[in-house]
Amino acid sequence: MHETFKELLAGNRSHAAAEGSRFDDLQDGQEPDAVTVCCSDSRVLQDAMWENDDPGRLFTVGNIGNRVTQRTAEGDVVSGDVLYPIAYAGTDVAVVVGHTGCGAVTATYDALTNGRDDPPGVTRCIDLLRPRLEPALDQLPQDVSEEDAVNSLVEYNVDRQVDALIESDDVPDDVTAYGVVYDFQDVYGGDRGEVHVVNVDGDRHPATIKENNPELAERVRRQFTY
Repeated sequence: MHETFKELLAGNRSHAAAEGSRFDDLQDGQEPDAVTVCCSDSRVLQDAMWENDDPGRLFTVGNIGNRVTQRTAEGDVVSGDVLYPIAYAGTDVAVVVGHTGCGAVTATYDALTNGRDDPPGVTRCIDLLRPRLEPALDQLPQDVSEEDAVNSLVEYNVDRQVDALIESDDVPDDVTAYGVVYDFQDVYGGDRGEVHVVNVDGDRHPATIKENNPELAERVRRQFTY
């Protein structure tokens, strides 16, 4: 047996010993407070970033590029794994979580500017991001570094994913969509691991977000304005 898997099993035994009784009220269903759509990057601590260890509190979706859509014969639609708690479990808060230095955004930027040859599965994921990110390229400064370009596109991607949620007929109007960026690269000037609010229900302008949501004011930061 691989040592890594042995360590995972040992961790699970400790988890089960500590958590077992906390599932008593969740045997027959769930009513998560929020659905979070995070990048599956191993540096993004999907539940720990919210200090969440409560079973049933968050419906956590992970994929590269924190995408909220999937492609179907009818076109792009809100992905079932994002929509499920909204449609069937009464969840009325959705949080799209991008992160600094995102590999999926980096790969998409590289594909748009230089071209790439990735395995088909990775290419499919990049292809879902390409049309959402491509319009931003002309709005980046001409002398922008790749690092700054990627982190600008991280915010832009969060904006586009929030747009996909609020524009979908499948998502009820009473669902509030937030867009945030998880920073572990000291881009925003806060603590490493801090989440910074960049979008609320499609509003991406810090001044109006702060005006309309004063309780969020100290958490609102953006790098890329357009």
